[in-house]
Amino acid sequence: MEFDTVPWDIGEPQPVVVEFEGRGQVSGDVLDVGCGAGDNAIFLAARGYRVTGVDIAPTAIEWARQRSRDRGAEVEYAVADVTDLRGYDCRFDTIIDSGVFDCLDAEQRDRYAAELHRTARPGAKLLVVCFSDAVTVEVPGVFTISEQDFRTALGGAGWTITALRVDTFLVTATATGFFRSAGLNLDTDDRGRGRLPAWAVEAVRG
Repeated sequence: MEFDTVPWDIGEPQPVVVEFEGRGQVSGDVLDVGCGAGDNAIFLAARGYRVTGVDIAPTAIEWARQRSRDRGAEVEYAVADVTDLRGYDCRFDTIIDSGVFDCLDAEQRDRYAAELHRTARPGAKLLVVCFSDAVTVEVPGVFTISEQDFRTALGGAGWTITALRVDTFLVTATATGFFRSAGLNLDTDDRGRGRLPAWAVEAVRG
């Protein structure tokens, strides 16, 4: 399976991220880790948070900076490897992960969880949304993630999971066709965008 465009670049924040913020789970200085084109970071900046977005792809950071300029949002961006976040020690009150956890293998997830712990202040919140193991088709660059995968990686790095629930991750209408052709039955929104099975996870730094 190949995609002509980034399947999760929907041009707006992921609904789960909007829900996190609406429920009062976001506070203080925010790290959008693996920020991609910046839509979640821009949304949170518009809501008044101090936001830093990092991504390993320089092109993604260029897109994010341009979108931020176009929308009048003040976000600090940097190219960074999410498994090596030296220089951000004890800096953030909230960390947003929208579609990063499922792009890492087990060893990388352990390092990643530890790096996020290092960047977080005591009591900081980690909010994650990613594809779940209910996505039964192979997606390039994406690993199948179970509930136990979260408990192993986050618990081992000093995070306490306070909520772990089934949710959905929105992908573009074009990507929806690919997933359906691969045999995955998806619900869609009124714009034809697919709702993929996802985990929504909330954790607190000890």
